[in-house]
Formats: sequence, structure tokens, C-alpha cells
Amino acid sequence: MMLTILFIAFIVLVIFTLKYVFGSSGPNPFANDCREPLKEKVYDKKEKNKVLKQGFLASKVPDNLDAVIIGSGVGGLGLAVLLAKVGKKVLVLEQHDRAGGCCHTFTEKGFEFDVGIHYIGDLLDHKPFRCMLDQMTNGQLEWEKLENPFDHVILGPPENRRSYPIYSGSARFSEELKKRFPGEEKAIDEFLKLAKKTGRGVWVLALLKLCPLPLAKFLIHTGLVKRLSFFFKMAPRSLTEVVNELTENKDLRAVFTYIFGTYGNIPKDASFAMHSLLVTHYLSGAWYPKGGSSEIAYHMIPIIEKAGGAVLVRAPVNRILFNNKNEACGVSVLKGQEEVHVHAPMVISNAGIFNTYEKLLPKELRAMPDVQKQLSMVKHGEGGLSIFVGLNGTKEELGLKANNYWIFAENNFDELVEKYMNEEREEASKKIPLLFVASPSAKDPSWEERSPGKSTLSLVSFAKYSWFEEWKDGKVTNRGGDYKELKQAFIDSALDVVMDVFPKITRDKIEYVDAGTPITNTHYIGAPKGEIYGMDHGIARFSPELNALIRPQTPVKNLYLTGQDVFLCGFAGALAGALTCGSVLLNRNLHLDAIGLAKTTKYMKNKLKDE
Repeated sequence: MMLTILFIAFIVLVIFTLKYVFGSSGPNPFANDCREPLKEKVYDKKEKNKVLKQGFLASKVPDNLDAVIIGSGVGGLGLAVLLAKVGKKVLVLEQHDRAGGCCHTFTEKGFEFDVGIHYIGDLLDHKPFRCMLDQMTNGQLEWEKLENPFDHVILGPPENRRSYPIYSGSARFSEELKKRFPGEEKAIDEFLKLAKKTGRGVWVLALLKLCPLPLAKFLIHTGLVKRLSFFFKMAPRSLTEVVNELTENKDLRAVFTYIFGTYGNIPKDASFAMHSLLVTHYLSGAWYPKGGSSEIAYHMIPIIEKAGGAVLVRAPVNRILFNNKNEACGVSVLKGQEEVHVHAPMVISNAGIFNTYEKLLPKELRAMPDVQKQLSMVKHGEGGLSIFVGLNGTKEELGLKANNYWIFAENNFDELVEKYMNEEREEASKKIPLLFVASPSAKDPSWEERSPGKSTLSLVSFAKYSWFEEWKDGKVTNRGGDYKELKQAFIDSALDVVMDVFPKITRDKIEYVDAGTPITNTHYIGAPKGEIYGMDHGIARFSPELNALIRPQTPVKNLYLTGQDVFLCGFAGALAGALTCGSVLLNRNLHLDAIGLAKTTKYMKNKLKDE
């Protein structure tokens, strides 16, 4: 009898789980292939700004909105496009003076700089991620593949520097590493096997966020989550722990872990599950958007507008509006000293969990136990330091290619970064021990036409918010001499590293240089502690309990979350957050819809080839 009851309970559980994985009842934004023939590229900044820089006015707010979205990063814009494709009228509000969030660009002294997009993986024509992006830009966003090797890992001081190229392609990735590390064949094979097996289980992350919370809790407390998904089995294990079991070779350990900078946690604090996603993300190659990252927002906004929506900038939301039942019913936008109220039946925040709960909710709702529980489970990610360099000279003259360099002073990343982050700011500024170096201009085939004879570099590292916090209330363009001096010290240290690794780049070639510190990030992208990846991506972030609890639905009725904090960090993670939120709002699994359309378009393409 007991066995029969257990069997029936198991069957019911399976049916419920399958319903929320495969079930669908709402409209499908991926129902049809919406790609259009490529239109002529627009490079004229004034023309592009007509789309990207539409300033907020009460008169520009569309009537009868279906939703308002706070924040125009790709998690917000992407969701607005998904809703627009099924006829929803959506208003996206952006506090900065241009749309795009971390996908925006800025121009100084004739140099266009990309602030957040350095390289994207998984963009082969037939892949679901590529299909999804094609649909969300009506096929107008083009991608240029980087060189192979796409990454170079540089280890050690100048007198003992080792360089390890990282190749795409599963076979090539392994083969090239085996050439550099003879005798380590088993460790290399096992690392790749583990990364692939772990990464494949990420679908359960989406399941936990889409199925009803009681079902998610049941899956967690019975241990079924870890049986269903190797991703969650590996999630509590640190990257350092896993890699150290595979090999004693310190340089190989470093090569296995170098890409931790793409999510912001040193190997001993990083979950192997998170790391596996980045390793597999680039196995099929790395790409960069033709025309720069502003192309992403530029091709998404017209789709939102076509459905009657709008994307308006210089529109800082200072609070979410609620009716007398404590249901979200709109937002308040600060226009000078005045508040403009915008009403909508749904409010969706792409501003991150901390901004949403701590700044935009009234005190009584912020104090709700369910809101406080979510906040108690998360913490801010580390601050980012970005340095933008404008150079005189072509990529050929400067020795720049369509690839990236990850430069580390030593091969023990845990010790290296911990020491740097625990130093006083003056000491830290003298020597940056890890630096990501890339040339957006060398990656973009349209660059030479747009900016002949010039080149750009993007340099990225970590920096503590506390190092710069005392200047947070100063004017962004004039925070005083001491701030400028500290910033310059970090710039000089970074440039020393660059000029050492790239001998053709010399001081006389530098026409422009400036840095964005954590407090710069707070000003431009609304990151409360200068973080570039939203909430921290350490091991705690990958507990099944946290992932079931932090989902698109918030404890407040009619208020939803999208973007990085709902799913994972980065461009792909923020878009997955948009898909997850869209799945909840449209009552269907958009992740599967994107996969289905990718299979259909691949089949049709192959059929046409055969004919």
C-alpha cells in the first residue's frame, strides 16, 4: 500500500514537473522566424542617437501601457522585445542619457568606446542563443568571429613570462593544451568532461524558477534536484577544490581557472558550476557585434516601438507606485524636482535586486519577511575598474588582433587577488596584478571605415568600492584632485603592463585615456557598490534554495524582476533572465520556444541546401 502511494506521488510529481518544463498556454514570441533582409548599416551618430537617446517627457509616455520596465540593459530591453513581439505595449525607462545599460558606447576625442561587451560565445548559426538574438533584432545584428586562439593567458613577471593560447573547438581546446602541458592529458580531458557534464545540467536552474515554489521546495528537500542535475551536484564545490584534484601543475591550474574574471569571484570562492558555463560558452568560438555594442539596443528599440511602446532615457525612477492593496501599479519618474507618475498593470525591474528592494520599495514593503529573506541570502559583487585607451595607429601598426589577453602577475590567483583586494588603495594602485586587455576596434570590421588610423583598448580589472567611496557624492566629471590622482595611479600601473606585453604600444601613441571606477559604475549603470555583474556569484549564489526563491515573481504583487540577478551574470545571463521573466509573464517556457525555433530554422536551411 505504502509503495503504491509513493508511486502515485512520484507520477504526480513527474506530471507537474513536465507541465512546468514543457507546458505552454500564452502567446509565443518565437512562433515565427522574424528575420528580415539586412538593411544598410547606420554609422552616423546623430541618426543612431535619434533611437538611443530619446529623452523622457510625460507627453512621450504611451497610453494604455501593458508594462513598464525599469532599466534598459539587455535584461530589460530583451524582455520588452519579447513582450512587444506578442503585441504588448511596453515602456522602458533608463536613468542614463542613452539606452543599452552595459551595452552602451560613448565617444571621447573621436574614439568610440564599448563599456561592457567584450566577447560573446555560443553564436554558431544553428544554436538557440544565436536564433534568439536574431529574432530579438529581426536579423539586423551581425556578429564577427574573433581569431582562434580567442584568449591568451599570460602568467608571471616580465623576466619569467609564460603565454598560453586558448582555442575554441572541444578537440582543438584539448589538443593545444596537451601540447603545452605534456603528461597532463588525463587532467585536461577530465576538466573538459566535467565542465561539459556540469554545464548541461543548467536547465534545472530555469526549472526551479519557473515551477511553483512548493514544487521547487519539494525537489530541493527530497534531494531530487541534485539527482536531476549534475550542475547542482557540483555547485557547492569551489573551482580551486575541483582543479587542485585534477593536477599539481600550477600553470595548468591557472589556465583552467583564468576566466573567473568574467563573473567576478576568485577560484576558491567560485562555484565550479558557474565556471563550467563560461568554459562551455566559448567552446564553439567567440564573437563581437559588428558596429560595436550600441548596435544591440539600436536594433531592439524599433521592435518595442512598433508595438506601441517606447524606450525613454534621462528617466530616473525614484520609487515604485502601489495601490491601496499594496499592488504595484506604476512608477514615479523624477523630472527635475517634479515627480511624473507613469501607470501600468505590471512593473518589471531590471535595476537589480538591491536597487529594487532597498531603494524603490516603501519602507513597509521593504520590511516584508519574504523581501528581507531574499536580501539576507545575497551580497553585492566586487567592484570593477575599466580603463579606456584611444591610440593613434591602425591595428597592424600597433600589433593588435581580434582576441583578448588575460594577464596575471603570478599563477596562484587566490593569493594574488586576495592580497591586492586587501591592500590600502595607494598600495593597490601601484601594481595591478590581473588585467584583461582587448581591442574593440581590432574586433570590429566596420571600425576602419568609421575611424581610420585610430585604435582603442579596453582594460578591465577589479577594484574595491571602499577605495573610492569617499568621493561618491562628488560631481561625476569633477570629483577633485585626490580622486584624479588615485585614478591616474591605477591607469599608469595598467599601462605599464600593457606596454610591456604589447611592445608596439608606446606612450606617444596614446591620444586619450581615462578610467571608470566603482563609483563611476554607480553613476552610469546604477550599480550600488560599483559591481559589474550584479549580486555576488560566489558558491552561495548557486544553492538550489536561493535559485528557487529569487525568481521573476517578487513577494509584492504585480512587481517582477528580470536581468542578471534573476538568472546569471553577463550578456547571456541577463538575456536568460529576460527569457525566464518572459516565461512567467506569458505563461509558457520561452527557453524551449527558442530551442524549438532554432531547430526549425536549421531544418529549413538544410532542406533548402538539399533542394
